[in-house]
Amino acid sequence: MYLSNLKPAPGSTSNRKRIGRGPGSGTGKTAGKGHKGQNARSGGGVKPGFEGGQMPLQRRLPKRGFTPLCSKEYALVNLRDLDSFEAGSVVDVEALGKAGLISKVKDGVKILADGELTKSLTVQAHKFSKSAAAKIEAAGGKAEVL
Repeated sequence: MYLSNLKPAPGSTSNRKRIGRGPGSGTGKTAGKGHKGQNARSGGGVKPGFEGGQMPLQRRLPKRGFTPLCSKEYALVNLRDLDSFEAGSVVDVEALGKAGLISKVKDGVKILADGELTKSLTVQAHKFSKSAAAKIEAAGGKAEVL
């Protein structure tokens, strides 16, 4: 096999349509552009969203809200989900991923206080709600901020 032998698979390519090459080609004379008008001219046509001079839709609709540049998005885990771990174990980001409780660590992991915790666990996360940290410590565990 040589570079000079390589060619595309049969049927995978087709020749480009050569327009404006006389009446016999079927696409002669106006070359598929119709007669006169803006779209028949070179460089003709209108930009996307142009509505013939009418106020375009994207300018008719109001602007709403904004996206703060410094906001952080946390992967959320509730206390009731942590009850599946064995008592005395260390629950960190890696353990939560293996248990299938989080799929993607965005800007960190936050523990929320929904549900009850019956075992003492050492929970390591980037953020805790106040009530979640209180419930973890009430169950005899530790809430460690990473």
